[in-house]
Amino acid sequence: MEHGCTPCPDRGDHAGGLVIGIGARSGVAAEAVRDLIGQVAEAYGLNLDSAMVATVESKLDEPGLVRALAPSVPVGVPAAVLAGVEVPHPSDRAARAVGTPSVAEAAALHTAYRLAGRAGPGPAVTLVVPKTAGDGVTVAVARYQRSLCSTLRPREETRWTPGEGAGGP
Repeated sequence: MEHGCTPCPDRGDHAGGLVIGIGARSGVAAEAVRDLIGQVAEAYGLNLDSAMVATVESKLDEPGLVRALAPSVPVGVPAAVLAGVEVPHPSDRAARAVGTPSVAEAAALHTAYRLAGRAGPGPAVTLVVPKTAGDGVTVAVARYQRSLCSTLRPREETRWTPGEGAGGP
């Protein structure tokens, strides 16, 4: 084989993206959510237009969050799962309010781990924006990298050459 498929740093076959983790107080205004996401994008030079959004499951029906993100629907992660994610900035206030010491950072990281095909921390996931607070809302952003070749089973000593048979490897 040309190289082992995990990881493939020398090839351009990596897909990745960004995950916005959002924590919100009850009654948060849609404008506050949109404004903070815009401020974070500008401050960190990120294009968040196609980013996945994640939050604690109990906030999926929060009207301001729903309006701010429409037509997208965020990924809801149970508080118990978020509580198990190691984050740089845990909060006692969040732990008392929703049962996890982090919503924004933990939701961003947990969802990025899942999208990267990982069970937890590793070089494929980076917290690129730590929790940033706004008016009743907190945002964090994680970047994930997924090696496309790691999702495929390499064929031992088999290479497809254009023009040989139908299809590729």
